[in-house]
Amino acid sequence: MNFQQLRSVRETLRRNFNLTDVALALHTSQPGVSRQIRELEDELGVEIFVRAGKRLTGLTEPGRQVLPIVEQLLRGADSLRQAGADFASKGSGNLRIAATHSQARYALPPVVRDFRLQHPDVTLHMHQGSPQQIARMLLDGEADVGIATEALTQYSELVALPCYRWTHTVLTPPGHPLAREAAQGQVLSLERLAQFPIITYETGYTGRSHIDQAFAKAGLDVDLVLVAMDADVIKTYVELGLGVGIVAAIAYDEERDKHLASIDARHLFADNMTRLAVRRDVYLRDYIYDFIATFAAPLTRAVVEQSRELVSA
Repeated sequence: MNFQQLRSVRETLRRNFNLTDVALALHTSQPGVSRQIRELEDELGVEIFVRAGKRLTGLTEPGRQVLPIVEQLLRGADSLRQAGADFASKGSGNLRIAATHSQARYALPPVVRDFRLQHPDVTLHMHQGSPQQIARMLLDGEADVGIATEALTQYSELVALPCYRWTHTVLTPPGHPLAREAAQGQVLSLERLAQFPIITYETGYTGRSHIDQAFAKAGLDVDLVLVAMDADVIKTYVELGLGVGIVAAIAYDEERDKHLASIDARHLFADNMTRLAVRRDVYLRDYIYDFIATFAAPLTRAVVEQSRELVSA
């Protein structure tokens, strides 16, 4: 048994049983992948994959039992390499961050700046995606740290740590009736907001669930004219007069967004919690703990380690 065999098995599942894609991912040939899989099956005495002729079409029952062990062995090997790199590289290396657009665009820039001052020899790789994609990148070992508001608490393999709470704001063009009413001291209500076309986030992004829950609880129908994954797109269409925007408050900057008016909506929608997640069973290099504490000061190394131990217990 060797790690190349284990990687061939893991990638076959990840690549939906397409051995051509597996071979490309592992920089080898398709016959080589087939041979690695067959050799492992012969050694274990069971078939891991269901076959239709020469094609692999699914996992056998033994395969479903074997795959978690394969994943665990490969993660252990990765952790071992990371531990060795910590001692050998003296603070240099790579940090892979997966975050939603809102976090990458608005929350992370000052954090990345401060972290780089502390660790100039660390190269950062920023990946953006939906909360579900971020969780998958962590689970697949493609990211070291994930940051999002949604989804991260849904996976037992991840430790999702609370970082900060935030609220939504309503955006309109400056001359909009809602902007004039707010300037006169009128408090915005859900009923009044629902009278206008709405532009906000896609389902599963940036607190969208709390927006939907608030309107549903009030029994209000909403004219949802456009949804997008990031606030910059939402703001663009609000400026064009397509509708009223609902975005994360952090996405609005009075100086930068001069062509928009902002109305506080914290009384309309429930607070949201941004979380930072790591895998509970992988080795974290020293500078990863430093990055976590830079993003959320209460998340010291001791707090993170204790949380991981509690989840593992």
